[in-house]
Amino acid sequence: MPTPSSQVSAPMPTITAPCTLDTCPLDWALVRYMPSLPGNALYLVLFLIMLLVQIYQGLRSRTWSYLACMTGGLLLEVVGYGGRLTLHSNPFNFSAFLQYLICLTIGPAFITAAIYLCFGRVIIVYGEGFSRIKSRTYAIIFVTCDLLCLVLQAAGGAVTATAGRDQDGLRHTGVNIMITGLAAQVASLGAFMALAIDYLWRLRRHRQSQSCMFSSGGSWKWTGFLWGIGIATSLIFIRSIFRTAELNGGFSSDLANDEIAFMILEGASMVVACGSMSIFHPGLSLKGHWKDPMSCPLKAQQDDGLPLAEAGQGNRH
Repeated sequence: MPTPSSQVSAPMPTITAPCTLDTCPLDWALVRYMPSLPGNALYLVLFLIMLLVQIYQGLRSRTWSYLACMTGGLLLEVVGYGGRLTLHSNPFNFSAFLQYLICLTIGPAFITAAIYLCFGRVIIVYGEGFSRIKSRTYAIIFVTCDLLCLVLQAAGGAVTATAGRDQDGLRHTGVNIMITGLAAQVASLGAFMALAIDYLWRLRRHRQSQSCMFSSGGSWKWTGFLWGIGIATSLIFIRSIFRTAELNGGFSSDLANDEIAFMILEGASMVVACGSMSIFHPGLSLKGHWKDPMSCPLKAQQDDGLPLAEAGQGNRH
């Protein structure tokens, strides 16, 4: 994993005069390929649809904090792919390059914040007794880490955006700050995944004494919600590793100019991640009890009739 002191190995191409595909070779462009028009347009439309779904579901179920995080992330994805569509017409467009670079770099940080909020609700429903830290502490620690990652990535993007075309050193500094933010996001997600797996393992060890399901017709929504969180977390983790390696290699590296890798590891990963968070919306699985998960109609009990949340308190170890 790159360190904060990592340097961009190759500079962004310096263009001293306006270029077009008629006057300059594609190798001089900000990305050394023509971004796919149908591929990027498809991603833009999919993210826009998911944004509308999130707004509808969020307003309907009053999941305000989740709605804010998902809206922020999906808006940035839409704007970012809009920048890539502009690059298809003119790969020398510096503003469009920054639009895609900055928006698609920082957008997933908002999605991970939504994931952390969701997992806090999962802990409340199943019981904090099986967790090494309290649900509220989960949110405080990991959302704070996410905000730090977001600030670093946004600051790096701002430095990169304000650097002149001939200020390679300043631009490299901005990119390195973005790399630091991405690396911190990888570390934060890794720690979160380790704690989440530990929690689920401890829960599984006591499954023989527990019967946990939602009321009739709702269990599939809850199961889907759990799978959605897991899928989204795993894909964003993989995507963040890819983007860290991509930026660390420099804008002229083979990885930075591999559109297939980008469209799969960045684009498709985020589409599936956000799709899983939209299809299995927490407002559906928690049945409108986002602010107070323990008041949802959960049928979770031990043989002695104790609610699972209470039973968990006696199993802390």
